[in-house]
Amino acid sequence: MDADALADAFWGVARQLRSRNKEALAPWELTPSQFRAAAVVARHGPIRLSALAEHLRIAPRSATEVVDDLESRGLVERSPDPGDRRATLVTLTERGRTLVGEIQAARHARSADVFATLDAHDRAELGRLLRKVAGE
Repeated sequence: MDADALADAFWGVARQLRSRNKEALAPWELTPSQFRAAAVVARHGPIRLSALAEHLRIAPRSATEVVDDLESRGLVERSPDPGDRRATLVTLTERGRTLVGEIQAARHARSADVFATLDAHDRAELGRLLRKVAGE
């Protein structure tokens, strides 16, 4: 298989995963950007807005907008950073933690569907190859 055919196959799977991800988020009316931000906060705990922006690879102003949206829905809260009162920490609320867990379960199920045609050996091999291509 040549490089173009591999790229086409890769992007076909990526489109399926992106589509399934959007489907998984739909019941919660959350955008992929909002979920990614909430997931970063869930993974790292209380986090400064600047660090959140770095993790998401977006401008700090964009991170502020995403956090504003999440805060208006009661999913995160802001508080002063005790180590630097000029900085703000973002923390998930209990509702936010519950929502992230529910969405992660839904996303996992949808992703599993994409790879359901592969047996355990094929999934392990695909994972190995993708990590190799990614330089890991």
